[in-house]
Amino acid sequence: MPLRLKILICLLVITPLGFYTKCYTGPLETWVNDSFGGVLYVIFWCLVIFLFFPRRNAVLTIPAAVLSVTCVLEFLQWGHPPILESIRETFLGATLLGTTFVWLDLPHYLIGAAAGWRLLHVLCKRSFCDR
Repeated sequence: MPLRLKILICLLVITPLGFYTKCYTGPLETWVNDSFGGVLYVIFWCLVIFLFFPRRNAVLTIPAAVLSVTCVLEFLQWGHPPILESIRETFLGATLLGTTFVWLDLPHYLIGAAAGWRLLHVLCKRSFCDR
């Protein structure tokens, strides 16, 4: 199976799962709603970028870059610039950018980057990525 098709299949699984974390009710509801989505968020962006740059040398670079940008976005939630506030007024904007700074999100982003790295590594290894 071609690598890009594998990536698309992964995205078709992780995207609805990520949105579902926002409305999940059940055991560990607060953690799933507030934290687990951050893990999936980082994995999602790793897959999206890898879809366009499916190279072996990007397997480590992509998760590191996504982790960096995600952490910057988290710290931007400390302040409330008008442009970001207008984006956050929508469901998609609030889902993508977040609404409030929570330092406990940072370890979840790190876990997501590690899981994203592992997933990209496995996808690349099994599909013989280009350098």
